[in-house]
Amino acid sequence: MRLLYLGNNWLGLKVLEHLRDRGEDDVAGLVIHPADQRKYVEEMLDVANLSDDCVFDGATLGDADVRAQVRDLGCAIGVSVLFDYLLDPTFLGLFPDGVINLHPSYLPYNRGQYPNVWSIIEGTPAGVTLHYVDAGIDTGDIIARHEVAVDAVDTGETLYRKLERAAVTLFRENWPAIRAGRIERTAQNDEGASHRTRDVETIDRIDLDRTYTGRELINLLRARTFPPHRGAYIEVDGQRVYLELSLSCDTKVGHG
Repeated sequence: MRLLYLGNNWLGLKVLEHLRDRGEDDVAGLVIHPADQRKYVEEMLDVANLSDDCVFDGATLGDADVRAQVRDLGCAIGVSVLFDYLLDPTFLGLFPDGVINLHPSYLPYNRGQYPNVWSIIEGTPAGVTLHYVDAGIDTGDIIARHEVAVDAVDTGETLYRKLERAAVTLFRENWPAIRAGRIERTAQNDEGASHRTRDVETIDRIDLDRTYTGRELINLLRARTFPPHRGAYIEVDGQRVYLELSLSCDTKVGHG
């Protein structure tokens, strides 16, 4: 299958590696993030091994010339993994088999950004989903999804890593059926919520004069623990003091 790949970060790299290792698909074009937003892109460029005219900056997809170049690649499908740019209907229409997206949440829960954070904060199901891309944000028909357990010792970081691994597995298991056209589409319902990047700003400041339940405070701290990234903080004498939470379980030892 001839495809356009739109990706970023470790997960984007791993899915691209899987497509290459299968040896059955032609990654004809690669869309990457601008320099200040890209992660693992050098590795992705090495894996894709494409000429410069087949590599596109995601910020330019609205340009008519770029769209013409993408159209001329003759791709049947687009595959999006952690690609942060909205794709409008005109762009989506370039692909006869549509564009699919691998999202690290259990849709319809936690559309948009930081699903690992919001599953902990709001107590919503965590998981990974393959779905078709439409004009909304993670609102397209679901192809497959898998729920991931949120353990009491999970932080934003550990849950994120679990979701990454689960997402790679979900893609590997379902890609053969997708490329063969042997899938069922399930429309999303009205449950769940959508979050933008700036939404975490509304929870990061811990008010020292406010009353929290123990559950609320612990969930906030662990959800925003993802070193070296800064998350939750308090303000003391005009300074921000950032907080992280370390969690561990008792190890049960049997007695003879």
